[in-house]
Amino acid sequence: MSNRTSDETLINVRDLQVAFRSGQTNSLAVKGISFTINRGETVALVGESGSGKSVSALSILRLLPYPAASHPHGEIFFEGRDLLNIREAQMREIRGRRISIIFQEPMTSLNPLHTIEDQVGEILKTHRGATPGNTRTRVLELLNEVGIRDAEQRLDAYPHQLSGGQRQRVMIAMALANEPDLLIADEPTTALDVTIQAQILELLKRLQSQHGMAMLLITHDLGIVRKMADRVNVMNDGLIVETGTVKDIFETPKHAYTRHLIGAEPKGNPPKGNPEAPVVVETGNLKVWFPIKRGLLSRTVDHVKAVDGLSLKLRAGETVGVVGESGSGKTTLGLAILRLVSSDGPIVYAGRRIDGLLSKDMLPLRREMQIVFQDPFGSLSPRLSISQIIEEGLLIQAPDMSFDQRRDRVSQALADVGLDPKAQDRYPHEFSGGQRQRIAIARAMVLEPKFVMLDEPTSALDMSVQAQIVDLLRDLQQKRGLAYLFISHDLRVVRALCNYVIVMRNGKAVEEGPADAIFERPRQDYTKALLAAAFNLEVRHSAATAS
Repeated sequence: MSNRTSDETLINVRDLQVAFRSGQTNSLAVKGISFTINRGETVALVGESGSGKSVSALSILRLLPYPAASHPHGEIFFEGRDLLNIREAQMREIRGRRISIIFQEPMTSLNPLHTIEDQVGEILKTHRGATPGNTRTRVLELLNEVGIRDAEQRLDAYPHQLSGGQRQRVMIAMALANEPDLLIADEPTTALDVTIQAQILELLKRLQSQHGMAMLLITHDLGIVRKMADRVNVMNDGLIVETGTVKDIFETPKHAYTRHLIGAEPKGNPPKGNPEAPVVVETGNLKVWFPIKRGLLSRTVDHVKAVDGLSLKLRAGETVGVVGESGSGKTTLGLAILRLVSSDGPIVYAGRRIDGLLSKDMLPLRREMQIVFQDPFGSLSPRLSISQIIEEGLLIQAPDMSFDQRRDRVSQALADVGLDPKAQDRYPHEFSGGQRQRIAIARAMVLEPKFVMLDEPTSALDMSVQAQIVDLLRDLQQKRGLAYLFISHDLRVVRALCNYVIVMRNGKAVEEGPADAIFERPRQDYTKALLAAAFNLEVRHSAATAS
């Protein structure tokens, strides 16, 4: 990267501290960091969950929950103005137009009561005074630009009608709508499959080149950092422990923590499946079709075939992985097996057909059939403490258990997923995205289930924590004989955890077989394209590790 003069500095963060008040106590989440972002360049903030990355980025836009959060010390200069000391009215002129942000968890960032067209269009109307006709045209352009299929049909959709990856792309469209000077990208590709990841990253780079946009990239994926960033700041426990160019950080890391991050990735192999183990879940020709209605009488004119004739068999102690692009039907398949969406076709659990059971008949089976959702913040009640969230299932399924017994069980569940049991009286907003995902896993495991649907359980986690969670899931599986349905776009994690893989596209299984065969000898072009995208990311990551 060429040398830059001070005139090119867009953001200058000086000795920033961020404190959070809990009762009468203040704790520092960020302990005095300094960094700059120059016009047109990409600066990465990397580190494990809870290191202070997102808190630092949110401080730039003053989006922290004030007055619970405060800045005891520090300055954030944007074109010479200290953002921490300007009036809120002035800040509103900057937010969205001059500085935009892509949040990590799109479901909690999008308004569930407004359509996609309204939400993307609101940005254009607020900051550019766009007319309704011009707004619709520009919204369509943005949705097509970020890779949403059938964009015109999605204009009237609500966030819950989109997949996790599609919601993230809508967030990216909203952030880019006004061509900002600075884009803060907080895990911008977390929810995206590997092929769309590559498209989105290329899109961001192209827009950067066209408009001279600077980017603050927050991610745990070092492959993305290596491809996208000019300079890197490594954070640990609220401090920047190392800073440098991408070349310096990856080839000659100086700090032990930086070397730890670069060397971290899911390793090992899944536990060997036992072909004689009892079948826990089995489906045959399963279908989930959603009607498309038109006209005054709302007649059904067609169907969205989210799952279209899929069969699987899952044994105790085995993991079946389901991979494919966003919207391919992966999550819908898992929800159908759990009887959380209507479906057609037999679903057999532990030798018993459950597809015809009423809700009250399913209730006793809920203890044995658990789920870890993709979006942890959206699935955790903000009004309940962590202890209350995790013990909720115990209150329903084990009503005779005493308070102390539940407390002990919750403590053990938190310890199992690598969290301090003493934190159980805190609330979800006090945890990072990765920590919230571990809480979601603890909530599922506290009931000691036999079957668990894992919907992108590691997507929000940094690499080292991903490896820990994979090891944890394998250990739990071996000890308890758990059957996992593992839904993911991260093929590195799939390879480390899954015995059998189903590749889905447009509701159908285009290829399936033992994991080794899928990874080493894929037959279908679509499978080869998925593996090629993941392999290219892995080559970059492996090269960094080898350095």
